[in-house]
Amino acid sequence: MRLPLPTLEIFNAIAREGSFKGAAQRLGLQPSTVSHQLKSLEDQLGTALIIRTTRSLSLTEAGRALLRGAGPAFDQLADAVETARSVGHAPRGTLRLAMTDFVHELYVGPALPSFCDTFPEIEIEMQFTDALTDLLAEELHAGFRLGDRIAPDMVAVRISRAEPLAVFASPSYLQKHGAPKTPSDLLDHDCIRYRFPTSRHIAPWTFKRHDEDYAVEVKGPLIANTLPAMVDLATRGLGLIFTFKDYCATQVRNEQLVPVLEDHIGKTPGTYIYFPREYRNIVPLRLFIDHLKAVNKTGS
Repeated sequence: MRLPLPTLEIFNAIAREGSFKGAAQRLGLQPSTVSHQLKSLEDQLGTALIIRTTRSLSLTEAGRALLRGAGPAFDQLADAVETARSVGHAPRGTLRLAMTDFVHELYVGPALPSFCDTFPEIEIEMQFTDALTDLLAEELHAGFRLGDRIAPDMVAVRISRAEPLAVFASPSYLQKHGAPKTPSDLLDHDCIRYRFPTSRHIAPWTFKRHDEDYAVEVKGPLIANTLPAMVDLATRGLGLIFTFKDYCATQVRNEQLVPVLEDHIGKTPGTYIYFPREYRNIVPLRLFIDHLKAVNKTGS
């Protein structure tokens, strides 16, 4: 049978308050309604739960048994309701995000120390993927992508400016093989290519000519599916890589990598965080987005 939750709640209130009047005040009901609902529960169970006198009331053996079982359950329900009321409306809880290595390296990672210091009760769970994730199916709150082309039921917020691209090689590689002067020269070089883990496609090497994009089908003996691995291989002098310019800023400063073909390369759209419209008012997500924009000094 279906649980008589409304009448059980009334019984629990009567037992806790010790009177019909106290239960009525606690529940915002009339005492006559409380009495009627208790009688209905007793009729449904086929036994008396409370013994009433003119001066007091007491629980029957059946009433005591019911209170022992139902009382803790109602306490848990009350806690659950309060938790549900606060989730998404307070600076605490879990925020589950999908991102690439690149996004973590340049935007999320640098922002996390100050964000965690400011909001220590918000837990960040990161799922590293290159796919445009189905956030709802994966039970994620938000993801990141280049550009703002997303499904109509999603919201995209810019967190960076346009991303410059670059081709890099180590000084040792350039000393041994020379530097390419034009993108077509790459056909005579060892190029370390990136394979998308999800789609399994090889990322194109695209260049600009007269404001139009074109691709060069480079070759080479090495393929990797993570940017950190590609950068490591390039610093070891094993070939050229094509990636985001800012991603290799440290290696350039340390003279481990050198950019080439800079006059032939354009930019990608900025990086955006995207999320379902229903999540717009989740406080932890809103705080995180505002923090990312502040750290990266970008507008919406």
